[in-house]
Amino acid sequence: MAGPLIFPESWVWGAATAAYQIEGAVRDGGRGISIWDVFSHSPGKVANGDTGDIACDHFHRYPEDIALMQELGLGGYRFSIAWPRIFPTGAGRPNAEGLDFYRRLVDRLHAAGITPYVTLYHWDLPQPLQDRGGWTNRDTARRFGELAHTVAAALGDGVHHWVTINEPWVAGFLGHLLGVHAPGTRDLATALTATHNLLLAHGEGMSALRSEMRDGDAAGIALNLAPCVPAGDSNADLEAAYRVDGFSNRWFLDALYRGQYPDDMLQIYGDAMPEIRAGDMERIAQPTDLLAVNYYTRSVVEYDPRDPFLQAKRIVPRGAPVTAMGWEVYPEGLYDILKRVHDDYAPPHLLITENGAAYDDALIEGKVDDPLRERFLHEHLIQAHRAVSDGVPLEGYFVWSLLDNFEWAWGYGMRFGLIYIDYATQERIIKRSGHWYAAVTREHGVSG
Repeated sequence: MAGPLIFPESWVWGAATAAYQIEGAVRDGGRGISIWDVFSHSPGKVANGDTGDIACDHFHRYPEDIALMQELGLGGYRFSIAWPRIFPTGAGRPNAEGLDFYRRLVDRLHAAGITPYVTLYHWDLPQPLQDRGGWTNRDTARRFGELAHTVAAALGDGVHHWVTINEPWVAGFLGHLLGVHAPGTRDLATALTATHNLLLAHGEGMSALRSEMRDGDAAGIALNLAPCVPAGDSNADLEAAYRVDGFSNRWFLDALYRGQYPDDMLQIYGDAMPEIRAGDMERIAQPTDLLAVNYYTRSVVEYDPRDPFLQAKRIVPRGAPVTAMGWEVYPEGLYDILKRVHDDYAPPHLLITENGAAYDDALIEGKVDDPLRERFLHEHLIQAHRAVSDGVPLEGYFVWSLLDNFEWAWGYGMRFGLIYIDYATQERIIKRSGHWYAAVTREHGVSG
């Protein structure tokens, strides 16, 4: 057996969450209504009719959750700001109670020796902004700049690592093209307008953060990225995979790091493209300090003439191991995407801000035995170490997720956590994978 793989001394071991998925307390502390409150309460949108009304009740139980983070040996905790807690109507005077909640959270994290990593937008747009067009309205990007400035001014003494937007592909395309996330529309032109305005919001957020950040602080965006490979040897499959790469990866990476959208995708989208005003791409492509990468699986693509946009279909190779979500387990894809991003776009610093798996966890005699998740994390950490060894400026790893939580349209049926949540009692139980991760953080490495 190979010896231990030790990570760089400055490496950050973390775990991640998102506000709507864990906080609950949707009517407490002056919080307003988000698009996910509306979407989850709309019949047929979320499995089992689940909502985030209570979730993990983290709003009230965060001291207990931070104690569990200490038990796991976390050096970093990535969480998101609930926009409707700060601006319940989307604009106007910020809600002092909302800011105070996040101040208390940040202070408690520091007291526990855990570094906060703050995401400003993880999909919970205030519903009043949606009523004015949401992400199809350019003004929403400016409102996001106000959120970024307000939060950075309030928390900047205690927060030195910022993510502007989490996964604009998901917010833009799952929310506006496929309709499976809030707000649930299904239109290509609408989705392209939304993704452009989400990237503009990132630019507005970066400008706002820069006005408050201290020397040594870091900010960037989080992208869900995946290598796109052809299912077979045909040119049709190869070209289909390249189109899916344009849709999923290059659309965002080219805009952020090259200041332009890829030409092949502009031709595919044609008249569905939104207006791009003078200065838009410069704002989007302003320098960032880090790129946050969320990786779960690769995309294996075959040609499909029935698909109206990309003539492509994602498949799972026959016999491949899959998670409870039906996603292929493919650890090498993490290395592949990190190396590709480093070689092609050269962000100065990289973080893995989400990586994890859902499995059908069961609580038996007070314990959760989840060897498949332990293996998933172990194999992906080997690939992360491989990337570091090959010169990728990767600086940390955050498991998705700290807690079982509200998994968006899947509701509470999918469990990603290192910590099991009994939703009836809100009891927290560290899973086998959580105890394993605690050993990893102590040893600062994994077996090879």
